[in-house]
Amino acid sequence: MVAFPPPHVDPVWISSEILSPIFRIRSLESLDISLNYFEGEIPGDGFGNLTKLLHLEMRGNYFNGSIPSQLFQLTNLRYLDMSSNHLEGKLGPELGSFRKLTTLRLSNNRFQGPIPAQLFELESLQHLNLGGNDLGGHLSPEIGKLRNLESLSISDNFLWGNIPEEIGNLTKLRFFSSYNNSFSSGIPSSIANLTKLEWLDLSQNSLSFEIPTSIGRLTNLFSLALWSNQLTGPIPSSIGRLTNLTSLDLSSNQLTGPIPSSIGRLTNLTSLDLWSNQLTGPIPSSIGRLTNLTSLDLSSNQFTVPIPSSMQNLSKLEYLQLDDNMLAGEIPTSLFKIRTLKQLYIGGKGSNLIWNNTTKVDPRCSLEEIRMPSCGISGQIPEWISSQKELYYLDLSGNKLEGRFPHWLAEMNNISSIILSDNNLSGQIPHRLFISNRLNVLDLSRNNFSGELPESIGNATSMYYLAVSENHFSGLIPKSISNLTGLSVLDLSRNRFFGDNLPVLKAREKFFLDLSENDFSGKIPMNFPKGTEILYLGGNKFSGSLSSDLTKLVNLRVLDLHNSIITGNLHDILPQFPTLEILILRNTSLNGYIPTNISMCTSLRILDLSRNNLTGSIPRQMANLPIMNMSASTNLIYSSTGDFDEDRLQDLIVNWKKSSQHLRNLHFYVLLDLSGNNISGEIPASLGNLKALKQLNISHNKISGNIPQSFGNLEGIESLDVSHNELSGSIPQSLDQLGQLSVLDVSYNMLTGKIPRGGQMDTMNELKYFQNNSGLCGMQIKIECLKDFPSSEGSVKEEEDLSRMFWEGTWIGFPIGFFSTILIMSYLLNFIRLFKIW
Repeated sequence: MVAFPPPHVDPVWISSEILSPIFRIRSLESLDISLNYFEGEIPGDGFGNLTKLLHLEMRGNYFNGSIPSQLFQLTNLRYLDMSSNHLEGKLGPELGSFRKLTTLRLSNNRFQGPIPAQLFELESLQHLNLGGNDLGGHLSPEIGKLRNLESLSISDNFLWGNIPEEIGNLTKLRFFSSYNNSFSSGIPSSIANLTKLEWLDLSQNSLSFEIPTSIGRLTNLFSLALWSNQLTGPIPSSIGRLTNLTSLDLSSNQLTGPIPSSIGRLTNLTSLDLWSNQLTGPIPSSIGRLTNLTSLDLSSNQFTVPIPSSMQNLSKLEYLQLDDNMLAGEIPTSLFKIRTLKQLYIGGKGSNLIWNNTTKVDPRCSLEEIRMPSCGISGQIPEWISSQKELYYLDLSGNKLEGRFPHWLAEMNNISSIILSDNNLSGQIPHRLFISNRLNVLDLSRNNFSGELPESIGNATSMYYLAVSENHFSGLIPKSISNLTGLSVLDLSRNRFFGDNLPVLKAREKFFLDLSENDFSGKIPMNFPKGTEILYLGGNKFSGSLSSDLTKLVNLRVLDLHNSIITGNLHDILPQFPTLEILILRNTSLNGYIPTNISMCTSLRILDLSRNNLTGSIPRQMANLPIMNMSASTNLIYSSTGDFDEDRLQDLIVNWKKSSQHLRNLHFYVLLDLSGNNISGEIPASLGNLKALKQLNISHNKISGNIPQSFGNLEGIESLDVSHNELSGSIPQSLDQLGQLSVLDVSYNMLTGKIPRGGQMDTMNELKYFQNNSGLCGMQIKIECLKDFPSSEGSVKEEEDLSRMFWEGTWIGFPIGFFSTILIMSYLLNFIRLFKIW
């Protein structure tokens, strides 16, 4: 057997021809060629000669291609291990020829297709490992035939459907792993029959329903992993019967209710993970009985009331994570008396914990990580932290800290990450802080720091994350910042930095830069690292044209230049940025028109060209933007942006539903804002194809014609603003199909007719969003439409009835009225005396 060379030595690839002499030993019963550098296809003819082989181990090589047919002639094989190669193709029915196999390991290859039915005929199998392939389809109920199986791994494939109840027939099973597949429905109740199980891993699937209470029958379990599923309901109290457990992981599900007190019986536990569920109530005091615990993670739940004092009994605890809960009360200083404690995470989102500043802390532990965001810590940064000589990560963000950056913290040479954002710290940053070559992360955002960034910043050559946004820093950016060649994030936004010549930035391939809302001036800078992906330059005094140098940033996904002064025409600029996902050119004095080849910007999902001098019409080709015309339900709208970058995208300000704001989960938003220009012509009907749009704003232009019926196809739209234009006609009835619509503004147009009813249109009752359209009527604006009065046919009949009644009244009333008038006049003029006949 050829051993692995040292890591610094290049491997020597071995041809399988070297095995030729071995293939002549026809009496050979055992062959082990594992962990070598054999490459190419498996020599089938050679192996076919070894018909007496009982044991064949060839794992950890670089064999490719499919399993040769000659190998299936080795019908005496008891043991076959071909794992960790580059084998591919489908597993065929020929596997059924290995009737005597007790061990079959094909893991970590590239096999595809379903598991062949013939495999389930190998009733002598004791160990079966098919993990780490691309196998798909259902897991057949025939699995229940393999009654001699002791270990079964089908993990890391593409299997789906239910885990069959027949799995309960494998009563000799001690190891079962199916993690990272797509199994759904519930955990089969028959799994309770596997009473010899020592290891059960069903994590990273789509299993739902409750954890069956019968799981308490698996009393031989050492490890139970059900994390990253969709399990609901409570943690069954029967879990307290699994007293042999050393590891329990139920994290990242939808479990509810309290932690059962029976968990205190699991005294052999060394690791307990329940993070990212919806667990409530107090943390049970019985957890203090788990004295063998080295890792406890209860983060991201809804636990309330104080941290139980019994937690100080966990004398072997190294990792404690209680952050992002609703815990209240004082943070017990007894936690710092656990001598083994290395990492402490408390506070965070929803926390109501309080730090008692008057309590003296004398830590007996040697912490490597302190993460205490939003813990109500006030006053200066606690000095007891200086005693933690092994500390490399400190997060005290979101507290009420005041005073200056302490010199003792700047002199802690081991520290690599300092996060003090969202406090009230002030003063200047000590020069000494940047002398350390271990400092990787520094986040001082949203404080009251002032002064200039020290020139010594260039000494922190290991820095990859530097954020000092929303402070009172001023002056020039130090030239020495060019030495930070490993930067991934540089955020200097919302300060008072100035200058018209930025230092040369050298950064990693994936680079985020935010210089927005400062006092920088001069030409729009162009010399950025080639790996720049996100670039915020808006809110400064930059001016000039957009040079073709920017097009060299082939990975640029976000460009924000709002409130700059850009010379040149949009139609010359826009097609140069095919990789952009987000382009913000709001209020930049842009001229020109929207080019017909805008569809070349194939990645655009947010485009803000508002408050400029654009003319011409909206091109119908805009409907060809691929991301925007994707179905609103399509997952592909999710950007390629990773979680780390998405946090940085929160800095982006857009006009959303009539106000400027930051948007969370920005990767879900597809926005188009052309408002405040001089765009004319009609709205192209093709815009109705932009089904992924959440906001369309074309207000404050000179657009005429009708609102297209096709707008009823904008299935994802939440905000539609066509106000302050010259639109006429009626509001199309098709808008009643917009199930997500919450804002509709058609004000200041020449629209007429009835406002449509139905769906979300019945909720559009803001009068100001319909005003100055004299011809509109409808329930929403409390103006009845003519159609709502009785029909014209009924009106004619009413008029005829009224006419007949009028003439009948006239014939009756005229004589009476005439004689009454004569009598009255006679009385007044004494006509009685003249006419004695009365």
